[in-house]
Parts: sequence; C-alpha cells; structure tokens
Amino acid sequence: MSASSEKSDLRNRYRFERRERYLDHSFSYLATSLEFAKASHVASYISYGDEPSTSDLNSALIKNGKHLYLPRMIGKDLEWVQWQGDSNQLIPSKLSKNILEPDGPAISDISIIELIIVPALRIDRAGYRLGQGGGFYDRALAQLKAWSIGLIHPDEISSEDLPRESFDVALNAAATPDLLLRFKN
Repeated sequence: MSASSEKSDLRNRYRFERRERYLDHSFSYLATSLEFAKASHVASYISYGDEPSTSDLNSALIKNGKHLYLPRMIGKDLEWVQWQGDSNQLIPSKLSKNILEPDGPAISDISIIELIIVPALRIDRAGYRLGQGGGFYDRALAQLKAWSIGLIHPDEISSEDLPRESFDVALNAAATPDLLLRFKN
C-alpha cells in the first residue's frame, strides 16, 4: 500500500476516533511556554468541529501583545492575515463553510512569523503529523522558518511512525491540553 493510501485510511480511522471521544480543552497554557514567550509574530488558525480548540490560546496570545496571523487559502497555498481577535473579521472559506478565514490584506513578508501552530489528526514521536490531506500546512511549513507546534487531543501521539511522503515536514513540538512535547529534529 502506498503512503498516500495508507494516510487516507488512517485519516478516516482517526476522524472517527476523534468524533467518538471529543472533549473541549484549553491550550492557553502554551502562551507562557518558552517558545511562545520569545515569539512576537505567531501564526495560528481558527479551529472547527472536533479539532483541539485554538480559541483560548489565540485570545491569550493577543492579550500578551503578540502579533497573531491566521491563514487564508489561496489556490493550493496559505496566505497570512493579521488578526486582532475581532470575530467580525472572520468569513467562511471558499473551500468549506465550516472553516473560518480572516478578511483583510495578507502580509507580504512571511519571514516575520517566528512560531506557527498547526492542526493535526495525529503526530508521531519524530514530529511528523497526519493532517486533513490538503497539504496546505506542509507547503506552508516548507516556506516558513518558524518553530512549529501541532495541537492534538490526549492520546493522539502515535507510538508508531506515521506514513511519510517526500513533502512531509516534521514539527518541532506537539501539545495536548496538559503536555508540551518537544522533538529533537
């Protein structure tokens, strides 16, 4: 079985498992961790459905004076828009009405982003993530030189290596509601 097929099968299984045991948790504790404290420019996202909630974390980052950027899908890539917490600035994505994106001008220099928070269905102990399958974040991670962290629910750290393809990018860390795991990569 190819890595792509294996990933697709795992996505279906992990989405089902997540739906069955979803609990809302806060990740705001991350705002005081070393990497977050050092960063002035942070990229995040607006979670939806049964994804780990970014709401408290995004609010804490803005309260702490961070410049927060949210993604907007443009073709097969992401562009980043500064967001100051105004829900009126969020509009449904053209890709999915469930996904909210920021309205406004995109930043022209993505090199200012020092830290990026990414969604994941699972993350293995080497820092590789299984995302939703669009490749948006792998392409973004390849362009950014930012420290990267994936948010997952408890028990979504995989003890086995996830299937990998040449374009997959390892994260620097993973976070559950009560654990920050930094990878050696």
